[in-house]
Amino acid sequence: MEAGLFIFVVLLGLIFIGMPIAFALATSATITILIYETTSLLFQAKSIVTAVNSYPLLAVPLFILAGDLMYTGGLSRRLTAAIYAVVGSIRASLSYVTVIAATFFAAISGSAPATVAAIGTVMIPEMEKQKYPTDYSAALVAAAGMIGVMIPPSIPYVMYGVSSEESVATLFMSGILPGLLFSVAYMVIARLIYGQKKLETPVKPFKWSEAITTFKDAFWAILAPVIVLGGIYGGIVSPTEAAAVSVFYAVLVGGVFYRELTFKSFVETLGRSVGTIGMVLALVAFASTFGRILTLEQVPQQAGLLASTISNNPLIILLLMNIALLIVGMFFETIAAIIILTPVLLPIAKQFGIDPIHFGTIMTINLAIGFCSPPFGVNLFVASAVTKLSIEQISRAIIPYFAGMLGLLAAITYIPEISLIIPRLLMGYAH
Repeated sequence: MEAGLFIFVVLLGLIFIGMPIAFALATSATITILIYETTSLLFQAKSIVTAVNSYPLLAVPLFILAGDLMYTGGLSRRLTAAIYAVVGSIRASLSYVTVIAATFFAAISGSAPATVAAIGTVMIPEMEKQKYPTDYSAALVAAAGMIGVMIPPSIPYVMYGVSSEESVATLFMSGILPGLLFSVAYMVIARLIYGQKKLETPVKPFKWSEAITTFKDAFWAILAPVIVLGGIYGGIVSPTEAAAVSVFYAVLVGGVFYRELTFKSFVETLGRSVGTIGMVLALVAFASTFGRILTLEQVPQQAGLLASTISNNPLIILLLMNIALLIVGMFFETIAAIIILTPVLLPIAKQFGIDPIHFGTIMTINLAIGFCSPPFGVNLFVASAVTKLSIEQISRAIIPYFAGMLGLLAAITYIPEISLIIPRLLMGYAH
């Protein structure tokens, strides 16, 4: 147990002095091995190779690449145009378009920052043209972006599935209803703020001809999530195979049908994706030894005993876990947090009778809220880059959405059926 505490102290110290998390994980594991001789450096090398030699893990780089290609290929712009053609005649219409488009793009990208970038670069300038306050637009886009990791395919769900050895397809299904509830909540909150600010923005009359034209143009973009998710839930492809299909589809649609994905933009997108993929895989590789040292030192078991001394009530334990995960989400990158904490928290959850799929949804939502939480909320930084507003301005504007986030988090935490009903109905899931 002493080595388990030591490795956490070293990790936090290295992160505090500015070392990248991936290298901090590797260094803390190496120092602990050398000092406590919990295992060998050869074991560390084998752990790194074993960690990245994972078939389900292949879905992560492929979904990252697919999301970037679909953004570059013009799919996000066509999605927003089609949605606007339908709801443009409603007051606060661009607020609804932003959330609905983010939900659709979430079913393509699986990434929160990618969703903010793809939808924000299209919607924020359009909202500014129609006299929406910039902080209103930025906060809405940043909040809606977190749906990117809740609606499947979700990269954090894949990482949790790999770490917990739970079914990725089942995890994907568990995120559908929570993700849709967040979408509805954001639209309601946006409309309330719109009324409170007494905004008056233009609306445009609904025209069948325009709606039909834009939907025809967006047909291939709308079909993307149908192909990817339909293939998974129809049992045609695995999540990893669906990720490969989505890359092929992104190239086909963007390059052949829409002709916006040129060879030059493809190479640029590939380079951008490789940087993200390299960071993710480094986290996975170097976190493997860290997690195994915790297991060897029986940290999960000791943490479970400590939790049982605090309370034997699963509701209290869930509350404490939520508080801890919300704090972690404010400072840690989501994938790193999942890799580090799943081996520690999941055994505790199981000890108290909490379903592992339900717990995966709880963990994902908590850490997704971290995307919108200062000081290191990535969504805030992306929205800031698009709008040129300060992080402080966007953080103040996003506060009303936090109320919705926390309310839904509590509901999903204490009503397991919200996340489990679809897996049970469609897959016969039982645990």
